Amino acid sequence: MATVLLVRHGRTTANASGLLAGRSPGVDLDRVGREQAARTAERIADVPVVAVVSSPLDRCRQTASFIIDRQQGPLDSPLDEGITECDYGDWQGRSLGDLAKEPLWSVVQSQPSAVVFPGGEAMATMQSRAVAAIRRRDAEIEAEHGPGAVWVAVSHGDIIKSVLADALGMHLDLFQRVSVGPASVSIVRYGAHRPDVIATNTDSGDLSWLRAVAPTGDAPVGGGAGHA
Repeated sequence: MATVLLVRHGRTTANASGLLAGRSPGVDLDRVGREQAARTAERIADVPVVAVVSSPLDRCRQTASFIIDRQQGPLDSPLDEGITECDYGDWQGRSLGDLAKEPLWSVVQSQPSAVVFPGGEAMATMQSRAVAAIRRRDAEIEAEHGPGAVWVAVSHGDIIKSVLADALGMHLDLFQRVSVGPASVSIVRYGAHRPDVIATNTDSGDLSWLRAVAPTGDAPVGGGAGHA
């Protein structure tokens, strides 16, 4: 089975100022975010990835460019609307401090599956289209490049959290238990029997072990020996 590295974009000017950027144009990585993206690109550089798929938003494209620049040789680098940011509607561009005073805020925290952002998207819809995009792309990449293929999806915090919740078999109402920091790397493999969540929210550590032979898909009883 193929392996997908779910990478959140680095810190942005909106993150640093406490704003919910959503799909607003012109939201770029700040200095810290560029440093984070460069470190993540360095971690992934030892892994020959076959594709770097990105959300169309600038902050993800900028993060993806760091990863692409550290790879050897040509690779696919498409944009995918399916993994773009949640449409927060009327919440977009507002401060998180102000939003925390809204009645809907507590629902976002405790029952995301019931949330429809005013003028925007339902969180359940967000998860459905993001999971479908990742699984579809993963299947296409495995079919083209084989079960040992590794690819990168550069996306957003809530998008990656919802994909991880699905892979972990968690209801969307529990997805706030998952943390996904700026420029973090989470790793998932979609096997014939179940998804295999290898790592979540990592911001350091060697990834060269991903060059090893493709996994079999069976869960090792007792936990196995791990990677070299």
